[in-house]
Amino acid sequence: MKKSALKLKNDRLKVEIDYPGNSYNGSRFDWTGFITDVCLDDKYSFCTKESLIPGKGSGGVGLCNEFGIHTPIGYDLAKPGEKFLKLGVGLLTRPDESDYFFFDKYQVSPFEVVVKEEDDSITFILNHLDCNGYSAKMTKKLSIKDNTLTIDYQLENTGKKTIVTEEYCHNFISINENPIDKGYILRFPYNINIKEVPEVLTFKDNEIKIIKNPKNDFHCIIEGYDSIDNHYWELVFEPLKAGVREYSNFNVKSLALWGTTHVISPEVFIDVNIQPGKIQKWARKYEFFTY
Repeated sequence: MKKSALKLKNDRLKVEIDYPGNSYNGSRFDWTGFITDVCLDDKYSFCTKESLIPGKGSGGVGLCNEFGIHTPIGYDLAKPGEKFLKLGVGLLTRPDESDYFFFDKYQVSPFEVVVKEEDDSITFILNHLDCNGYSAKMTKKLSIKDNTLTIDYQLENTGKKTIVTEEYCHNFISINENPIDKGYILRFPYNINIKEVPEVLTFKDNEIKIIKNPKNDFHCIIEGYDSIDNHYWELVFEPLKAGVREYSNFNVKSLALWGTTHVISPEVFIDVNIQPGKIQKWARKYEFFTY
């Protein structure tokens, strides 16, 4: 039986979070803190679906993070039919000898999640089962204050082997469901570079502008970033004078931008490297605003 969606609410923000395993039960995205809707001042919405076509895509919605898109934990140790660890999800079954591909759908044996709700926060506690010496305890806390949403991560290595992977948040954003077209501007606090520039955008100094609606998916790597304290990006939609900033309190590994007809997604990556018995903490803070 499905449980009701989780909600956080104050005078400025309304945030809706999928109960782990309810609407999303795939093998790609972290089931905890799967944010499906954010509304500012009862007027501006920011979340959309990865795909508007039922059954297409990998099931992403809103603000959802993923571990191990490039570095799956223990995949090479698993033989076909055996399991490997996917942080935030469960034990996945390797189907054959092919390489891991994040977009493929793997059989999932999900981890149990403890959910603790308070007035202005929701905490998810997930104990990962041991798999080939890999195991972890993850605590993720979502909290709101005024117009900001903060996601605090704590990952403890409870296994015998070092956990080496990466994590990022796939921000499936569309402001008030406006298609990705002229009016969307992405800014950084430093000048950037893009080697292979998608035809739907231009960039200059610290700014990326969408110049036309993409007919297909586009993706690019953003270079020249500076891993400054409280690194951030800012996405605005000028016709509405509304936007969102994501602040990162960690050393940035890499930056990417993905988008398609109806969604744009800046992605900030962090290296995850935890020795047995050690803990790694990091946080993302989203500020939703008008100007």
